[in-house]
Amino acid sequence: MKKLISIILVCFLLLLSACTSNKESSTNEGSGKGGVSEINMVLFSGSVPKDLQLVQDEINKITEEKIKVKVKLTPINIGNYVQQTNLMLSSHEKVDLMLLASFFGYTSQAAKGQLLPLDDLVEKLGPDIKQVMDKDFLNAAKVGGKLYGVPTLRDMASASGINMRKDLVEKYSIDITKIKTLDDVEAVLKTIKENEKGITPLVPSNPGQQPTMIYNWFDRLGDGLGVLPNYDNNLKVVDLYETEEYAEFVKKMRKWQNEGLLMKNPSTNTETGTNLVKSNVGFSYFSPQKPGIALQESQNTAKPMVTTSLGEPVATTFGVTTMMWGIPQSSQVPEAAMKFLNLMYHDKELVNLMSWGIEGKHYEKVSDTVIKYPAGVDASNNGYNLNMSFAMGNSFLSYVFEGNDADLWKQTDEFNKRAIKSKALGFNFDPSPVKTEITAVTNVVNKYAVSLESGVLDPKTKLPEFIKNLKDAGIDKIIEEKQKQIDEWAKTQK
Repeated sequence: MKKLISIILVCFLLLLSACTSNKESSTNEGSGKGGVSEINMVLFSGSVPKDLQLVQDEINKITEEKIKVKVKLTPINIGNYVQQTNLMLSSHEKVDLMLLASFFGYTSQAAKGQLLPLDDLVEKLGPDIKQVMDKDFLNAAKVGGKLYGVPTLRDMASASGINMRKDLVEKYSIDITKIKTLDDVEAVLKTIKENEKGITPLVPSNPGQQPTMIYNWFDRLGDGLGVLPNYDNNLKVVDLYETEEYAEFVKKMRKWQNEGLLMKNPSTNTETGTNLVKSNVGFSYFSPQKPGIALQESQNTAKPMVTTSLGEPVATTFGVTTMMWGIPQSSQVPEAAMKFLNLMYHDKELVNLMSWGIEGKHYEKVSDTVIKYPAGVDASNNGYNLNMSFAMGNSFLSYVFEGNDADLWKQTDEFNKRAIKSKALGFNFDPSPVKTEITAVTNVVNKYAVSLESGVLDPKTKLPEFIKNLKDAGIDKIIEEKQKQIDEWAKTQK
């Protein structure tokens, strides 16, 4: 019996050793035809491009030759992305590279062990990632001291601001360089209110979204349930809704609502700010600012737009981790996946294939850095219309589409470098110890916040009621847990 047990134990150890060896050596030359490893790359999209296979074939001509890796691109409709990728992760489907985001539940995926720690892989196979990425931005993706996602290189910061119709700005000789505060904004909105009947001066940026998601003066620390005012404050976590700044903001929004500067019934609105401007309903909306935003929003609204910042650019963990690539724990070819990912931060031809498609078919060059649609092709009939250069590794290698400033990426690089870095940059909150309280508090926030921040509710009576209900639901416990975690994180930063 002991001999049999010994034999079984030896067989088990040999099997375990073989599995471990297979995981660690998953890119050996026998992993595919000609020693080529095959990876499945999952990303979100608006739709599946008609010419996806054509572009994929061209990508593989590059990667098979350079790194002996072949990729299958698997786009998933963005509306189903969270549900479908969570199912893929939990059922251990073959996924080797996956587009991740803070708002897609990145920290939860890492905490559940669904993502592979990438520290060693980046060190071994990611020299180009390390070369182009600011160390603080790369470290911002760490959860529990380990790296589970590699952020894409793009605009890594944002500034609060406002976008306005250019024709009306010029019509009333509005000097946008003098718009620096909400009081300055108010003066502009009053001009529109007095002279443009039927146009709402300031419309919601997105239906059902809190204005303080976009116009803010604090680091949300992930979920906004406990924030870091002014991005510093000695890492003291506070309840946003109890701060004097929040009280002043909702008081001002109530004033604007009463004066007809805001949409009367925002709770029933189902349109974005861009669509409301496009349909001549709105004049302006709050918007994050970055280089190229004016042209971007002009294209989205089909009207010339001008923009101005209401604060300095700031880099937070939430902003940096809005677009990342990770390798699921279940991947059998993690080294191949990392080789492909690293190439996305170095190889200009690969980046532009993934971003724009095939030259001559999906775009043509205007110059060495600027492209446009070929004759007869536009956004509606382009066979490869992902338009996701922001997600394809190193965006700075991507061509700029005609109409944008040819120096867009140089401006973006300078924007990133001058951004204020939140003192909590790199902190990722693990919500699992207070998930019950988060559910209860979120329900309270959903009941009050949008209406208060849109001026619909009177803050004199409803803000104290809001705060009381938050406390009853457990916000103080959430803040206590977040403070505990950020204190522990801070010790590792010294």
